[in-house]
Amino acid sequence: MRAQRAERQETLKQLQATIATKDQQLKANEKDQERLKNLIARVVRVSGDLENPVKAQNINTLKGQLPWPTKGPIRHSYNSQRISGKVRWQGMVIGAPSDSPVKSVHHGRVVFSDYLRGHGLLVIVDHGHGILSLYAHNKTLYKNLGEWVNAGEIIAAVGNTGGQAKAGLYFELRYKGNPTNPHRWLKKSA
Repeated sequence: MRAQRAERQETLKQLQATIATKDQQLKANEKDQERLKNLIARVVRVSGDLENPVKAQNINTLKGQLPWPTKGPIRHSYNSQRISGKVRWQGMVIGAPSDSPVKSVHHGRVVFSDYLRGHGLLVIVDHGHGILSLYAHNKTLYKNLGEWVNAGEIIAAVGNTGGQAKAGLYFELRYKGNPTNPHRWLKKSA
């Protein structure tokens, strides 16, 4: 009887520790998402609509045709559960080896290229027409703020910055500041 009680108390203690850890993860994730939301709001406010010096095709006409930013399996899909079913992914995580090239999915201008807590080394490209692409958890950034990039141009290298256990690319697309399913925009095969 005492052994069972002691075992139950130990199980309860472990369960409480797990709940506390999940709560901490949830709170940290909420803060990370708030930082990203504020950054995106500033980027949208400041950048306006780009005057593109190159006559690139309007990204809105390329839904389902954009190249993948890196090669690898999808580790986490858009809108899948992230933490205890309370938080969902606003983009996708593509599993790729460290140092794999990260390529811009379309022509645009780099509007952020720096470290952002929770996202690690992050590049954001403004493609005009209200579309932004985000590339996070990189090991190295190859483009600086204000630089123009072409579709398929290498902008970073895959890493695991921002507290990730495994190397992979977090890729997100936003339309007018709001997350949209990136899978719908990319070609069917990686």
